[in-house]
Amino acid sequence: MFTSNNPLRIAVYGSEIKSKGKGVGLWTTGYHGTLTAAGADPVFLKPNCGGRSWGEVLHGFAGVVVCGFDTAAPGKMGDIESLCLWCRQHRFPLLTIDHALLAMNSAFGGLNYGDLAREMPDALQHRHPPEPGLRHAINILPGSLMCAIYGEGEIVVNSEHRQAIQKLAKGFTATATALDGIVEAVEYTAGGWFSVGVQWQPASPSASGLDIQVFRALIDAARARLETTPAGRKMAMAG
Repeated sequence: MFTSNNPLRIAVYGSEIKSKGKGVGLWTTGYHGTLTAAGADPVFLKPNCGGRSWGEVLHGFAGVVVCGFDTAAPGKMGDIESLCLWCRQHRFPLLTIDHALLAMNSAFGGLNYGDLAREMPDALQHRHPPEPGLRHAINILPGSLMCAIYGEGEIVVNSEHRQAIQKLAKGFTATATALDGIVEAVEYTAGGWFSVGVQWQPASPSASGLDIQVFRALIDAARARLETTPAGRKMAMAG
């Protein structure tokens, strides 16, 4: 379902994955390698300190992957929140990952668990520090975009997070949950905007071969936007 032809420029707002590994062995792990294999031309952005507007920062890009920076405190990610608000205002295709998913949820009025193990002691072990790349099963909800990406039913994803969504922001729907009910993926369902967030790491060495599909979905949404908006058609012709 999700395919791409010519590479689109996709911005990555966050740090590259440092842990190296062969992963599925079909492409280089990390955001650069996975996005390139998915059919994009990825460009890493520097942290925006407010000197430029998001329109200026993202000029010439077709979509953005937001994963957060290694040096950013999870509870202090106002730049990502403002980026998510800008993306919705401009219907700019957005994929948020891990902490960035939680920042997006906060930006639109949702609430997050700060320490899942402490606040929900009956939850599954979603992170085990001595074992990076812990994996567990999640259920994909039928009729969702996530279902179109991964297929309906149960899949296994990596799990390295201590935080999670407590109350989902208005306009979003949970599209995948762990077996303990913790939200693992969301999408914007109020209409007119591709915005998907996942709690796992789809570009890490412990990702599965299916995980590249979430990046392909972003690329397809970005391509569709270019084809249907005057500004997008102008940018495509310029490229």
